[in-house]
This record gives sequence, structure tokens and C-alpha cells, in this order.
Amino acid sequence: MSLSDRQRAEQYKERGLRAYKEWDIERAIKCFQNAIQLAPDEPDYLLHLARAYARNGDFDQARQALAGFIRLRPDSPLAERFQTLFGTGMDGVERLLTDKMTRAGIPIEEIGAAIRAWLEYRIAVGGEPLVVRKPETWAAAIDYMVRKVNLRPVTRKEIAELYGVSEGAVKERHLELVRTLDVIPCDYRYFRGKLNPLDKLVEAAELLEQLEARFKEP
Repeated sequence: MSLSDRQRAEQYKERGLRAYKEWDIERAIKCFQNAIQLAPDEPDYLLHLARAYARNGDFDQARQALAGFIRLRPDSPLAERFQTLFGTGMDGVERLLTDKMTRAGIPIEEIGAAIRAWLEYRIAVGGEPLVVRKPETWAAAIDYMVRKVNLRPVTRKEIAELYGVSEGAVKERHLELVRTLDVIPCDYRYFRGKLNPLDKLVEAAELLEQLEARFKEP
């Protein structure tokens, strides 16, 4: 590989990271793919591609990218974490979510959203360390986040008591989830109600744009 190819690959990577941050996921995926084509031996590009696919909900594609990362870096501490994403059974966090949320009467659709959030987070965290010494803490934070997204009245204290963890731990993990996944109120990825309030905001924005266009007509 020439130096110029490596430099171009890095440029594509930087563009992809900017697009990922700006939620231009299609552009991010294309940039990371171009980087991989120029530098197929660079595992970090595959990791970034997996994160972009996961944010887009394309988990099969994300796993393929992670499989490529594992092939290039089989001895990496990250390889063991990512290999668990290919298993068919549930991990400790997923089992807790399924049990506690079911007992609390949460609809299965929202439980599925919580499982998705945990899968996405494990990919989105990328090369950063992920310590899961106490699955109850992560499960509590994810449960709390999904209930908040779905506009369910709940407090951190109630969730902490449900999972037998401290309220402070739930707050810390919840903030980490929101930051890494870039979660917003009624986030489309995890909201499972029939009518998402964000739709009204989109409609209002479109209407305002139309009104402004008419206002500016000569």
C-alpha cells in the first residue's frame, strides 16, 4: 500500500467520523467503505463501519464488519467482547432486562427495544473499555432509558430499587448510554408507541418551511 493510499484512507475515515456524529449515516458508511478499500489491513476502519451500521439498525452488516475486525486483530481484548455478539443465547444484561421488565408489565416491544439498545451500545462504544462487573447496573440504566424514551412515568430511585443497585450508578450508566448512543426524547430507535410526538415536530417544521417559501414568493 502506498503512502498516498494510506493518507486518502485516513481522510475518508475523518469524513466518516464527522458524518457519523452528524447522523448522516449513509455518507458515514460510504466513507468508511472507501477507507477500507484503500487500506484493507486497518482494523479500526472496520470498527467504525460496524458502529455506523449499528446506528442505522443494520446489525447483520455490523456483525460482518466486526468479523473482519476479529480476523485482523484476533488477539485484541476487543475480539473477545465482539465474539459474544455472534452467540444465540442472552447475556446477563439481556436476561435481567427480559425478567424485570416483563414482571413490571412492560410490553414486549419495549423489552425488544431495550435489548436492541444494549446490542447497539456494545458496538457503538468501539475501542473504549466496557466493564460489566455488575450486569444489574447496566440493565437498570437501559430499562430506565427505554421507559423515559417511551414517556413512561418512572424515577431513577424506582428503577434502582427494582434492580437492587444504587441510584447514583443508574444515573452514571444512563448518562453514558445517552452520550454514546446520542439518544433523544422519543428516539425513533427505541420508541414503540403508535404515535411518536416527534412526527408532529417534523410536520410542523415542514409546514413552516412551506410557509416561509410562500412568504418569500415575489
